Amino acid sequence: MLYLSLVLVFILSYSFYFYGKKRALSLKFKKNENLSSLPDYYGYYVVLLVFFPAIIIWFFLLLFKSNFQEMFVMSPVLFPDVATWSSGKFGLIMNKISNLSMIVNLSEIDLTVGDKSILKMASESEIIAAKNLANFDKIYGWSNLTLFIILPVLLGFLATKSISGKLNAQPIVEKIISYVIKGSSYIAIFITFGIFFSLVFEAINFFRYVNFMDFFFNTAWNPNRAFVIDASDGFDQEALKEAFGFIPLLTGTLLIASVAMLVAVPLGLLTAIYLAEYASSKVRDIAKPIIEILAGIPTVVYGFFAALSLAPFIKDVGEGVGLPVSAESALAAGLAMGVMIIPFVSSLSDDVIKAVPQSLREGSYAIGATKSETIKKVILPAALAGIMGSFLLAISRAIGETMIVVMAASLRANLTFNPLEPATTITTQIVTSLIGDVEFDNPKTLVAFALGLTLFVMTLILNIAAITIVKKYREKYE
Repeated sequence: MLYLSLVLVFILSYSFYFYGKKRALSLKFKKNENLSSLPDYYGYYVVLLVFFPAIIIWFFLLLFKSNFQEMFVMSPVLFPDVATWSSGKFGLIMNKISNLSMIVNLSEIDLTVGDKSILKMASESEIIAAKNLANFDKIYGWSNLTLFIILPVLLGFLATKSISGKLNAQPIVEKIISYVIKGSSYIAIFITFGIFFSLVFEAINFFRYVNFMDFFFNTAWNPNRAFVIDASDGFDQEALKEAFGFIPLLTGTLLIASVAMLVAVPLGLLTAIYLAEYASSKVRDIAKPIIEILAGIPTVVYGFFAALSLAPFIKDVGEGVGLPVSAESALAAGLAMGVMIIPFVSSLSDDVIKAVPQSLREGSYAIGATKSETIKKVILPAALAGIMGSFLLAISRAIGETMIVVMAASLRANLTFNPLEPATTITTQIVTSLIGDVEFDNPKTLVAFALGLTLFVMTLILNIAAITIVKKYREKYE
């Protein structure tokens, strides 16, 4: 119901655009009033006064829905000792009640054996609370639906009534939109800082267990050592020294990403040059969408392709020439990943090359340069910034890929520079460290944040390097 309310807000806000515009036109032609702005701006004025108050209230209700549920359901009458519960126990009981609320209405559903067993294990207070929760969801949903029919209509009529010839709607609308744009940019910045600081705080907790130098310079990765616990002294610090060595993950990440970039960069850039400079418009219109389909294929499909087709083929070829090739290799994962990120290079580079002014090409031809010379010495330098951006996006995509590595390159950390051997990446180990039933204060779980922070810094350095290269080598044209 809450999301249906959001749809209603959009529909009603859009409808009041025409109502506000009609009101402005009627003032101009029927009452002969001079308008201070174009009629469209009065429509936008009404839309903004309807949409933003309604959407703020909607977001507030969505954000605090769980709090309202807890206030309605977790009554001290049903649970007298609720005030003494820990947050973990409170969440566990609330989750149990949420599950029960789906099966407590005996008159509407036919209970299965599993449902009956769940009800038998629940206390009477929990069943009553589950019924209260089901009733709350109905009441809350219909109340929101009613509210977001009445509120936009009321706001719309009030905003429309305020329209007059003296009202200059244009600066008001433009100022509101500029505030929205600025707010959106600030939100994006705050989210980035929020992610960064959340990683920093949890990484600090991890480094309370594991020495900073041991993490970044050890060559052994065996997180299962984090389960070695002494009842009196906590975690075995000597065991933890050999549990989390970052070096094998770094080499695996760079190895697989390098293989992927060796495939994607030349193929993607050459494809972009062909489509932008040599292909006819008919060929371009057909070829470019086909290439971009590669970016839309789910990564799990590439993983299956790498694990079931590419890896066995590489193994057979290697054995045929006398090379030992693992059934799971960095080469198979890197090749599949390289094919996947070709569109990131080709599509962006193609758009950048096409955007180079035609006058540069014509000037080059006028002094006797051939087409290939023009591409090498004029077009590519002019498009360098955009091409570097496509390379950076492709590298980031390669470093952040997980599924292909899991399926084709193994989960085992291996300190190697041989692409024919198995390897794993930072992102893969972040995923594996967060799955399972390990406590959140265990180093095996907290290491995910240390790895995430390291990856964040690596990406930042990559961005700084790319900006430096672009500033140094970019040719500037008037």
